[in-house]
Amino acid sequence: MADKSPVHDAIYLDTSARVERFLQEIASAREIALDTEGASYHRFVDRIYLLQLSTRDRSAILDPLPIGTPEGLGRLLESPDVEVVFHDADYDLRLLRQDYGWRVNNIFDTRVAAQLLGLKAFGLAALLERYFGVKLDKKHQRADWSMRPLTRDMLAYAAQDTAYLLELRDRLKEELERAGRMAWAREEFERLEDTQWAPEDASQSFLKLKGARDLTRRELAILRELVPWRDQVAAAQDRATFRVIGNEQLLAIARQQPQSTEALLAIKGVPRGLVESRGTELLAAIRRGIDCAESQLPRFPKAPRWDRDPDFDTRVSALKTVRDAAAQRLDMDPGVLCSRDRLEAVARKNPQSLAELDEVTELRRWQRAVLGEAFVGALEPHRKKKTATVTDDSPYRSE
Repeated sequence: MADKSPVHDAIYLDTSARVERFLQEIASAREIALDTEGASYHRFVDRIYLLQLSTRDRSAILDPLPIGTPEGLGRLLESPDVEVVFHDADYDLRLLRQDYGWRVNNIFDTRVAAQLLGLKAFGLAALLERYFGVKLDKKHQRADWSMRPLTRDMLAYAAQDTAYLLELRDRLKEELERAGRMAWAREEFERLEDTQWAPEDASQSFLKLKGARDLTRRELAILRELVPWRDQVAAAQDRATFRVIGNEQLLAIARQQPQSTEALLAIKGVPRGLVESRGTELLAAIRRGIDCAESQLPRFPKAPRWDRDPDFDTRVSALKTVRDAAAQRLDMDPGVLCSRDRLEAVARKNPQSLAELDEVTELRRWQRAVLGEAFVGALEPHRKKKTATVTDDSPYRSE
C-alpha cells in the first residue's frame, strides 16, 4: 500500500563553515542519500552545481560554487562503512569522480534495484508515486543549476530527489531479499564503484555524431573541421554545443558545402547571430575541409572483425529464446536479465560447459547462475562436432 513518509526540510548551505559543521553533525550516519545537479543542457563542460543529501533525520543542499570541494563529504562517501544511496547513480558517480576525484565504495542504486525486481516503471517519479503516493514536480527538470541566486522553488525541487530515497531503499531491499535477488543487486552495485568517464580523443569526436556515417569522406573532412570549431566557440562562451549550433545543421553544412554567408543562412536552423559574428571562421573551416588532400580524408575505423561464422546468428537466436523464457518466468525485462551484447559474447564463445561459460567475462555471476545451464544446453544442437583425424596407420585408411 502506497503511503507518504514524513520528510524533513532541507537546509541550504553555502559557506564552508556551515557545511563542515553539518558534516560533523552527520558523521555517524551509516546511510546517506545523495543526488547531484549539473547543467549539461546549458554549459559546455558539465560539473556539479548542487549536492543534495539526506540522512535518516537530516537533509541539506550543499552549494559547491561558493564553498569549493566539501572534503568532509568526500570522506563520508568514500568510507566503506557508509552506504550511499542514489537513484540512477551512473551520471552522479561520473561527476563526483571528475570534479572531486571521489570513488564511492558502498552503493545502493534504487533504479537498478527496481529493474532487478522487474518493475516496468523505474524512474524516481514512478517509484515515489508507487511506494509513497508522492507526485514529483518536474517543472525544473531542465533548469540551469549554474545560475545564482537559486529560487526557493528550485531548491525545493532539488531537495525532493533525496527526501524519500532512504525509505525507498528500505522498501526495495526488503523486496530484493524476499525475491532472493539481493546478491544480484550487490554485484551490480559493486560494478558501479569504478564508474568514470574514459579519456576520449577529441580529434575523433566528429565521428560520433549521429548521421556522420551517411557522409562521404569529403563531407566527413568538412565535419572534422566544423566540430572542433564549434567546441571552441562553445568553450569560450561556456555554452552547451547545441546552443551554439546543432548537429543537424553541421551535417547539412558538410553536405551542402556553402561558400558564402548567404548560402549558410539558407540552411534551415543555422543561427543568424552566429553567421553574423563568426561567419568568416565558419566558412574558413568549410574551406579547409574542401581543400583537404585526398590522402588525408578521414574514414571510420574498422570495427572488430570476428571469424566468419555462419551459425553465429542461429546461436544468438537460441540463447535469446532461453533468455526470454527465463525473463517471463522471473517477471523481468529480457534486456535487464541479459542484454543483447552479452548474448552475443556467449554465442561467440560457444561454451561446451559451465566452466567455459565462466570465461565469458561480460556475464555477471548472477546471470551465469540463472541462465548458465540453459545457455550451454541451448547451444548443444548448434555446436560443430569435432571429427576424428585419420592417420596413415588407421585401419580405416583407404587403399
